[in-house]
Amino acid sequence: MKFVVDTCSLISLVRYYLPFDNDRLLFDYVKNKVDSGELLILDKVVEECRYTAKGIVLDALKYIAAKAYCISTQSLYPSKSLYNLLENNFINKVQREKISDPEFEIMKDNFLNSGDGKMIMYCMNNRQGDVVIVTEESESPNDNKTFKKLPSICKSIDCKVINLPSWIQMCNGIDIKYVN
Repeated sequence: MKFVVDTCSLISLVRYYLPFDNDRLLFDYVKNKVDSGELLILDKVVEECRYTAKGIVLDALKYIAAKAYCISTQSLYPSKSLYNLLENNFINKVQREKISDPEFEIMKDNFLNSGDGKMIMYCMNNRQGDVVIVTEESESPNDNKTFKKLPSICKSIDCKVINLPSWIQMCNGIDIKYVN
């Protein structure tokens, strides 16, 4: 099974988990999973990490910025079916009514070129492999965003999604303890 991690999960990992990883077990585990190719980090996600949360992800996990660790998305292009899904299923219909057709085309292109868009394309192109998206997003409404959140989109395309705590619980040899 391969896991594709999004920007918000990497930020949560760095902010909320690694500071308590005194023995570097989680840090080493994540690095080993990236090294082995089980935890995939797309180049678009790395790009988003550069300018999100003051770059804390790349400061803490310097190795993910190396080209050897990034999965290139240059050859990922949206299929006709993905365009149809964007226009009919993944759209927040209330927001769509508020924008013009040219604005929608720009927003659609921006989404397709974002980390989330590339993750969706990666999953759609790699259905034969067991690919799971790791995200901290919930399925709840998008708060005035044009497109639905990753869990809702993944549900539509039959792609598995888990959150970061669930992924960490799958880690062998790492025991999460909460201290009062």
